[in-house]
Amino acid sequence: MKVYKFGGASVNSADAVRNMADIVRKHMESEPLVVVVSAMGKTTNLLERLVPGASAKGESEALREQLEKYHRDIANNLIPNNEAVQQVISRWLASMDHTIERLQGSADRYNYNYDQVVCHGELLSTSIISHYLNHMGIRTKWVDAREIVSTDNHFREGKVNWEKTQCNVDALVADFMDFDVILTQGFIGGTADGSTTTLGREGSDYSASILAYCLNAENITIWKDVPGFLNADPKYFKDTVKIQQIPYNEAIELAYYGASVIHPKTVKPIQNKGITLFIRSFITSDCEGSSIGDYRTILPETPLYIFKNNQILISIFPKDFSFIAEDNLQIIFGILSELGIRVNMMQNSALSFSICIDNNAQLTSMLVDRLQRSFHVRYNENLQLVTIRYYNQAVIDSIVAGRPILLEQRSRSTEQLIVPTKG
Repeated sequence: MKVYKFGGASVNSADAVRNMADIVRKHMESEPLVVVVSAMGKTTNLLERLVPGASAKGESEALREQLEKYHRDIANNLIPNNEAVQQVISRWLASMDHTIERLQGSADRYNYNYDQVVCHGELLSTSIISHYLNHMGIRTKWVDAREIVSTDNHFREGKVNWEKTQCNVDALVADFMDFDVILTQGFIGGTADGSTTTLGREGSDYSASILAYCLNAENITIWKDVPGFLNADPKYFKDTVKIQQIPYNEAIELAYYGASVIHPKTVKPIQNKGITLFIRSFITSDCEGSSIGDYRTILPETPLYIFKNNQILISIFPKDFSFIAEDNLQIIFGILSELGIRVNMMQNSALSFSICIDNNAQLTSMLVDRLQRSFHVRYNENLQLVTIRYYNQAVIDSIVAGRPILLEQRSRSTEQLIVPTKG
């Protein structure tokens, strides 16, 4: 059994969904293909603005209309005048509206609210695609990922209950053989009490990895809009190099540092079972991509560049004459954990502790407010976190390009630095 994962860019229009269906049809075999799909296009970004407290009422209403029109137009283009698919869109939109109404006035529960609202992107996309695949004669079983991937109540970063998830998958496998495709959602899971969780931003790759592990899959293929795992984002480099093979441990390091091609948690489960992960282009689907597996070295050997924009550097100082010691760090990390904020880089000195995080307006405001109760806080916004794997000084100088370095860390193989965003 194989697992395919399609991200938002691969299903962002009716033509994109048709292309995805063509890829699926080409690769159907005697066993059903398990297909994990993200929300369409930039739907998750839009839904984040519909979380209670994120936008003003007038803006929310306009966003809601935009969301509905986008999905109905795609569905109608795929299956014109099909009442069944339009009805399922109506059901998910009604579910979302009810959820948003129920959560009004509870902005202090942002992480919980986020998961209950944002999940509707994946539910909408997979419902539309399921109807289309069946319409095209591809026997497709739609499965609610919240009934498969069992997690704890750590909202926006749900931790998988592997034993329960394995039982859920085992219970479904008997029904698989009557279908060509088992279609489910990436990014989302469910708790024991029926709440929705998400697995971390861009967590659909991780969803595919979870299912591959539980199914003892032959391999996973992640279909992207790039020809494979590149040594840099094409938005920043004209002459990128495609990496042909990447050892599991190297891929884990790169994902941890922010390589956007895979989610940080994706690799470890498949490494534990020796499952190979392929990264291929849905644009040129017949071309060979990159593979992550049980290899000794990365090929070809070349510097790798990772850029994370919209970063904020927060420096934290004691209010009294004390040093930054274990008791201060315990308070700081307790707040970070409570708010579900991931630290991208940190540095400690005797008198201060600095962290670099993604600048989410709501969460950053809550974090600074909480920290200021116990500490003095300073911060810099509009920053870029640059990670260079297998660096040399000439490479560093070309990337920095005269910008001031606010924070820098260097090991034998990795250089990380925080600089103002260009422009």
